[in-house]
Amino acid sequence: MSKNKKKVCVVINNRANYARIKSVLIEIKKDKRFQLQIIVGSSGLIGRFGSVVEVIKKDGFKVDFELYTLVEGENLETMAKSTGLSIVEYTSAFKKLKPNMVIVIADRYETLAAAVTASYMNIFLIHTQGGEITGSIDESVRHATTKLAHLHFPATKIAAQNVIKMGEDPKNVFNVGCPSMDLIEKKNLKINNIFKKKYSTYGVGELEINFNKPYIVVLQHPVTTEYKKVKEHIKETAKALLKLDIQVIWLWPNVDAGSNHVSKTLRRIREIKRPKNIIWQKNYTPEDYLKLIYNSQCIVGNSSSAIREGSYLGIPAVNIGERQRFRENGSNVINVIYNEHKILKAIKKQLKASKFNKNTLYGKGDAGKKIVRIISKANLNIIKKLNY
Repeated sequence: MSKNKKKVCVVINNRANYARIKSVLIEIKKDKRFQLQIIVGSSGLIGRFGSVVEVIKKDGFKVDFELYTLVEGENLETMAKSTGLSIVEYTSAFKKLKPNMVIVIADRYETLAAAVTASYMNIFLIHTQGGEITGSIDESVRHATTKLAHLHFPATKIAAQNVIKMGEDPKNVFNVGCPSMDLIEKKNLKINNIFKKKYSTYGVGELEINFNKPYIVVLQHPVTTEYKKVKEHIKETAKALLKLDIQVIWLWPNVDAGSNHVSKTLRRIREIKRPKNIIWQKNYTPEDYLKLIYNSQCIVGNSSSAIREGSYLGIPAVNIGERQRFRENGSNVINVIYNEHKILKAIKKQLKASKFNKNTLYGKGDAGKKIVRIISKANLNIIKKLNY
């Protein structure tokens, strides 16, 4: 390995992280000016959350460190402890890898832990997807990470303006779009026989999914700032879905506080109600997930993918609750509260809708190339000040 190569360490902690940085990994890996380093941690290593580390390896990337930092319990206390443990583990990893720069993604507690560690170790920090307005603890973490980072790659024009308003130097803020859009540009979105064979019986539930017939995709995560209401929230969504006569592919939630309550509630519904129209599944590769949602009739829940990739693909979406309530979105999204009747009404309305026009709010499919081109010229200056 040439000593002149810059070592770029990318931190990935879950399935969404990977989808939203994969095109950047591809560009870094093939660029002779860089040495790519990858750290995978948290739920990215855990089977019940899809083991995205295995997907990363199958895609031909070397994983330099696997950090087990997830404290069991999935409550407020374990989120805080997992953050602290992550800082300890990232310290050891960064010490060994000695990266010239670290890339962190979006707004999770693991992101903040990596950002804090890199900052205290005088490592140049790059942040993607900063400046977005959403609500909940994610927004606080996102903005905190922005204030630690030296180079910013927000995904929208307004997000870039928000980063600058937080006192960041405009010279270090680049609106490049979201890298997950890059995967859409490159892939055939048709569902073929290989896809059908892989996923038709994948998961649990009474349903064997028929991809030739209409289906909807559900992905609802717990909201940390509404921890005590998580059971109530998931029950309202479930009651609405049980009244639908359409196939439902329900993906398991992420690891945030309250995830265990969501999972227990879903298991009770599966075991007691035994719905014939629902299958619960863990994970899809980034490209397969795009195929899944593109060919669906509607996306339901509170995942940002309904808003980001969904707007680009023109997929009807029902966003529930406050987790994404204030995020910029296209005309494909209907926002509703956690109420069975309002959720059901919104879903029925979206099922009657055809595909919406393509919206490039979150990028045009060239973010990965832009990011690598910019970091190749970056001055790795770690001194920061308010730019007022």
